[in-house]
Amino acid sequence: MPVKNGVVAHYQDGRILKGITHDFSPTRPTFRLRSSDDPGGTAGTLIRSGELKALFFVRNLEGDPLRTDLRGFIAGPTETVHGKKIAVRFSDGELFCGYTLGYTPQRGGFFMFPADAGSNNLRVFVVTAAAPEVCEGTAADELVQRVLNAKAA
Repeated sequence: MPVKNGVVAHYQDGRILKGITHDFSPTRPTFRLRSSDDPGGTAGTLIRSGELKALFFVRNLEGDPLRTDLRGFIAGPTETVHGKKIAVRFSDGELFCGYTLGYTPQRGGFFMFPADAGSNNLRVFVVTAAAPEVCEGTAADELVQRVLNAKAA
């Protein structure tokens, strides 16, 4: 039986689509996104992974519009069961912090787990081409501090 995942697809051009996928694979160039109202009935929308900024695997598709996600690592450990500390700055300026077991710059993408355990995001597949700045370990802390300082100025 296929696994169904609630996902939010963030495109590099700013579009956002929400739905369910049964066939996402980081090694395939496309997957199908179906409406949560019709998870098995239609063919769904064909998503080209290379057009995405990231694919967010979520607890629920509604999220909590009143919740503010924590920024940075909140003095988090350098390494957890989810891997090494990593900070990603996307082309649109968004900063995302978490942990990864599999970042390799030469790959088309990688999974990461959010640093904010209370986030609606369970894990995120980051498209490497949409992230001009990816830092691990202490360099991740430095990137976060630089971005937060720039926003405060």
